[in-house]
Amino acid sequence: MTYEDQIKEIEDEIAKTQYNKATEKHIGKLKAKLALLRAQSAKGGGKKGAGYSVKKTGDATVLLVGLPSVGKSTLLNKLTNAESKVGDYEFTTLDVVPGVMEYNGAKIQMLDIPGIVEGAATGKGRGKEILSVVRSADLILIMVDVNSLEIAALIENELYEAGFRLNQSPPDVKITRKDTGGITVMGNRGLGRDAITSVLKEFGIYNADVSIREKLTLDRFIDALMKNRVYVPALVLVNKADIGKAKSSKDGYMYISALKGTGVERLKELVWEKLGLIRIYMKKPGKEPDRSEPLILKKPCTISDVIRRLHKNMRIRFARVWGPSAKFPGQRVGPAHGLGDGDAVELHID
Repeated sequence: MTYEDQIKEIEDEIAKTQYNKATEKHIGKLKAKLALLRAQSAKGGGKKGAGYSVKKTGDATVLLVGLPSVGKSTLLNKLTNAESKVGDYEFTTLDVVPGVMEYNGAKIQMLDIPGIVEGAATGKGRGKEILSVVRSADLILIMVDVNSLEIAALIENELYEAGFRLNQSPPDVKITRKDTGGITVMGNRGLGRDAITSVLKEFGIYNADVSIREKLTLDRFIDALMKNRVYVPALVLVNKADIGKAKSSKDGYMYISALKGTGVERLKELVWEKLGLIRIYMKKPGKEPDRSEPLILKKPCTISDVIRRLHKNMRIRFARVWGPSAKFPGQRVGPAHGLGDGDAVELHID
């Protein structure tokens, strides 16, 4: 029986089993098996095609994900210096096409990847190769046509099944293995002990201390055990909208027109915000900050992060800060001081 057959069999059994406290243990075991099977299936993805191995460059990497011919290439050309082939037929983009968006002094790598089709998580349409590129993303832009909004849910599902957790933080769960003593659960809110033990046994864990600091579901608990989960911010773009002004709807979607350029500047702002980037300007004693080339860092960041970016072995006596994070201009701070966008930093070296 193939991985796909086993996965389908377990999915069918989960679907026909009503979830309640009496069945929680059984469903937990099934979902754990399913997660492990999907991970094993993903490893057998076959040979990589040309253009699917892309080196990360710049301050962050953003991926344009969507079905074929939704306008990703057109948008990439508007945002960056890329020259992605544009056409009104399917599968125009056969390889990953990179570009660089310059914004607020940052160089943000943008990648237009081949269109994701239904079944990509199980390899359809070279899906495993495409999704391997997605794992390098700091932000995912899911692009759909204004007349096919339901496709957003399809793409999100494919990404979910492939291990991507969009706009989520990792589960607040700590699992410490031990040699003896069985399973100890602390702070559990949401799951029964039998369900937790059942899931752990599927992962070969029979002795462990489990500390839970959130109201947990079976899926979140399994995510805490999986090594292939990717937690990444995402934004849904609705393209080809006949609108005079870009807008964000109540569902959180961003409406744009890649062809007309409507909403492109607002989109750049949202990309910056979603990436959580900030600008830090370096300053020499007695001189104005150098604002020509800011250091681009990701929030939250501290003076220590600035030091590591400049020289990992640098030792300082203290730093002074001007800007949003300073209580007053020139505040003397230590390595743990948190920085804000637009801060000027003056390092005093040993």
